Amino acid sequence: MSYNSFGNLFRFTTFGESHGPAIGCIVDGVPPNIRLIEEDIQKSLDKRKPGQSKYTTQRKEPDKVKILSGVFNGLTTGTPISLIIENIDSKSKDYSDIQNKFRPGHADYTYWKKYGIRDYRGGGRSSARETAMRVAAGVIANKTLNCLLGNKVQIKAALIQIGPHKINRKNWDWDEIDNNSFFCPDKNSVDTWKTYLEKIRKDGLSTGALVEVSAQGIPVGLGAPIYKKLDAELSNALMSINAVKGIEIGSGFDLIHMTGDESADEMNIDELGNIKFLSNHSGGILGGISTGQEITIRIAIKPTSSILKEKNTIDINNNNTTISTKGRHDPCVGIRAVPVTEAMTNLVLADHLLMHKAQNEKN
Repeated sequence: MSYNSFGNLFRFTTFGESHGPAIGCIVDGVPPNIRLIEEDIQKSLDKRKPGQSKYTTQRKEPDKVKILSGVFNGLTTGTPISLIIENIDSKSKDYSDIQNKFRPGHADYTYWKKYGIRDYRGGGRSSARETAMRVAAGVIANKTLNCLLGNKVQIKAALIQIGPHKINRKNWDWDEIDNNSFFCPDKNSVDTWKTYLEKIRKDGLSTGALVEVSAQGIPVGLGAPIYKKLDAELSNALMSINAVKGIEIGSGFDLIHMTGDESADEMNIDELGNIKFLSNHSGGILGGISTGQEITIRIAIKPTSSILKEKNTIDINNNNTTISTKGRHDPCVGIRAVPVTEAMTNLVLADHLLMHKAQNEKN
């Protein structure tokens, strides 16, 4: 299976399966002398790990990360950084009843048809378990960005809709996302989401979600025409996250309803001689190159494919059958996608910062 690596100058490769002994990654291209210890990575992994509330999968994984190489005395050495997390709480027997069946909406069928073999235990390589290593690599990417840009970068994501229930953007408070189980920036929406997800969970169903990510402190000039546009690279990264089926940047699909007069991000020079944009419908990217404004992106995440409700499907012998997926699954996988969204944004921006410096900055 190829294409397990991502990035150009800042590059990472993940390995491992959901029910294997461990998952891990190799991060290459990290500049030397950046402070990094396991505790730095663990903080972000703890945000993504399962079993933290009844609204996520009840698989109990500590997700304890170990740094095996690339760091000496708390500093990166410029050599490949290898990270590993042992799988502690896999229960493969939960999948024994469906090992010859394809779960509707899942990657079971396509993996089987492409490779002629698949790891049915939790989806194997297609499992969202792999994203833990993206989060770990994303921490290193964020440290690289802030080291090179003077600690000015803030990349944060939030859950802004579960099922039909949207937040009130007037109540947006970034500090609130650490105070609830949903990474929700509107505290008034939390109880509504709890009630809705409790019913979804008890009914053995799942629901979709919308995640928004913001990147601030990104300089002008990241990205390149024609085939390395920053918005295209970010879209590629975020669409690679499990269950993501839609993406919009800036005003996104609302631009359909605007005129060119309404959507134009006008510019002027302020009294201090600084360039100012009067709006940000473009989401901080023009012509595939960052403008220096806040980069804003939203991703749509489909409902978890593994549900208790019986559905029609086929088996590996092309027989019609039915399936009901038991085990431990997220009623809304969008919740744990929030730190993964942050990670992939960090990874793309770190990569493009290094490419920009390589081409444009002189010693």
